[in-house]
Amino acid sequence: MGTEGSTVIVPRSFRLLEELERGEKGIGDGTVSYGMDGADDVYMQSWTGTIIGPSNTVHDGRIYQLKLFCGHDYPEKPPSVKFQSRINMSCVNQETGVVEPSSFPMLADWKREYTMEDILTRLKKEMSSPQNRKLTQPPEGNDEGRVDPKGLVLRCCIM
Repeated sequence: MGTEGSTVIVPRSFRLLEELERGEKGIGDGTVSYGMDGADDVYMQSWTGTIIGPSNTVHDGRIYQLKLFCGHDYPEKPPSVKFQSRINMSCVNQETGVVEPSSFPMLADWKREYTMEDILTRLKKEMSSPQNRKLTQPPEGNDEGRVDPKGLVLRCCIM
């Protein structure tokens, strides 16, 4: 029937449901996790990720919170990724916490088969790279006083 070479493209919603299920089950050694921000997000756009810093680096034991936003063109195009926690890494904009695609090859050379899990795992690996493993880190905490792209000062408060 001539099915050689044909590719099945999984619809966006099915793909995100698969990622949600995988994220809820837990990933590997538990140092990387992710899930949806809220159950009322019917388009499954807003996600939260967590990375526990790798051992034998300045990130050791630190818990980093990230926001991932999957637009309507995901997985054809990568999600936007932003650290909520302050971090000093070569691929992260220090003012906004945004992971810069031009400095993070996985986002720059995005492939449809990449997942949010892949992004978080690669970011954790990047923390161990020679250029990031010993960088002085800001005090632990969230984005107190971080400026967003529109120039507004973002504040985080703990209740």
